[in-house]
Amino acid sequence: MMVVVADSSVGAEEQIALGHAALADGEWGKARTAFDAALAQQESAEALAGLGAALWWLGEARQSLSCQERGYAEFARAGAVAEATRSAMAIAIIYQSDFGNAAAARGWIARAERLSGQTDDALLQAWVWLTRGYVTSDPALAEDLSRRALVVADATADADLALCGLTCLGKALVADGRLDEGLALVDEAMAAVLGGEARQLDTVVYACCDMLHACDLAGDLERATQWCRVADDFEARYGCPFLFVTCRTLYGGVLVHTGQWQRGEAALQAALRTAADGGGVLYEQVATRLADLRIRQGRLEEAAALIDGVESSRLVALPAARLALANGDHRTAAARLERALRIEDQPRLEKAIVLASLVELHVEIGDATAAERTAGRLHALAGDAGDARMAALVDCAHGQVAQLRGEVDTATQHYEAALARLGAPDTPYERARVRLLLAQLWATADPAAAVLEGQRALTTFESLGARADADATAALLRRLGASGRSAARSAGALSGREQQVLDLVAAGLSNPEIADRLFITRKTAAHHVSAILTKLGLRNRAEAVAYATRVRR
Repeated sequence: MMVVVADSSVGAEEQIALGHAALADGEWGKARTAFDAALAQQESAEALAGLGAALWWLGEARQSLSCQERGYAEFARAGAVAEATRSAMAIAIIYQSDFGNAAAARGWIARAERLSGQTDDALLQAWVWLTRGYVTSDPALAEDLSRRALVVADATADADLALCGLTCLGKALVADGRLDEGLALVDEAMAAVLGGEARQLDTVVYACCDMLHACDLAGDLERATQWCRVADDFEARYGCPFLFVTCRTLYGGVLVHTGQWQRGEAALQAALRTAADGGGVLYEQVATRLADLRIRQGRLEEAAALIDGVESSRLVALPAARLALANGDHRTAAARLERALRIEDQPRLEKAIVLASLVELHVEIGDATAAERTAGRLHALAGDAGDARMAALVDCAHGQVAQLRGEVDTATQHYEAALARLGAPDTPYERARVRLLLAQLWATADPAAAVLEGQRALTTFESLGARADADATAALLRRLGASGRSAARSAGALSGREQQVLDLVAAGLSNPEIADRLFITRKTAAHHVSAILTKLGLRNRAEAVAYATRVRR
């Protein structure tokens, strides 16, 4: 095993060589140590670029960007055109994918194009074309550049260029509406990349990110889920291949969808930390996805805080509506959902989810006519697309309408059809929600069957951490004479500071008031409140007040 040392007796050039060897082996921490040691002796462009690469793999995008920019300047001053070009490409990609700064990305790729034009290196120029294709929003341009790069890949037998070219081309075709053709190329490239054909580990990252983007554009969550599962072995060995903010956000959504909420939360939080530096649309994308997870978890105050930070974004309409629905604010929920339906160029699946949520709202307020009308709109939208998830939404909507009208047999047929459409291992939350609907439907007509479905739903909700749904299911089971959750909540896990904060919450103090009282920042106060709610399994401050009142008795 290679040993990296920071001893000054090992020269800077040797440390750089050790750092590059560590990068090739996927030993990111060792690479960072080696390049740091080299820089401690003498700053050089090569050490800065190497450290930037290591930091990128370690998820430290801002520090990576700083190193890459300093390395670029050193390369440019030294007249190292090829090296400066590669640094400019890396900088362009980071600006685009981690900070959503399209202007900076365009500027840096333009610089790379000008520099590469000073050389006769066809391979380098092909990589510049691909990078331009990666950062552009024009599918036709991305397609043209990808095809040109693939010609060079064939001529030079460069596997990494060929595989990145295939995924970039596939994504461009999907963006242009040629879904089958584009996704077929993505599948081919992913098979080769994860099968070991790529010579550079970076190729896996670029291919995986293109795959997630293509699947997101196509609304093909199932395909993304399957490829993410195949990538697990790579992640276990080298770390997450979904490194950019855009990719981490999409990856976090896949993990949440498949019931891996803890991993999904970690991915989204990592993306949020990086996106917070750049703000803009990338931050909004992460914040709204994390808010949606918080609503599923029943952590409504945290969801509200995330939504408040992106209130003006078009992306916030659906999670804001779900939050209002969870809080029982039907008027606000209806307004938010109608706003969401007016969003132009909305993906069909997203629009279907909005309509399904609107059906749920109409059912909650007992408006069967409006619920049936909205379910019809959802049915018409879904058509014969063959999308199992969308079809399941239609079945659930029709089932809820039938249940509201007291048509038990019809509702049962629709709910059971929805369960059949949802893949058992990949959609645990959605399946548990349907089982809860069945339990509620059968509560009077067949209590024994209702208990069975309720217990199945409760097991899933508790394993996921869906507190609000677990509470509702447990309450239903108790009404049916069955045992719900038996674990008693306890404040024993709270730290001393958290107990102080809980006491102040119970006294009616806001987060700013708590911060002033305890001489801490408002952000720290909010963090303590969030930790208390999580540890005690509480949904909001009102439940925290009630809990504190009970334990004092």
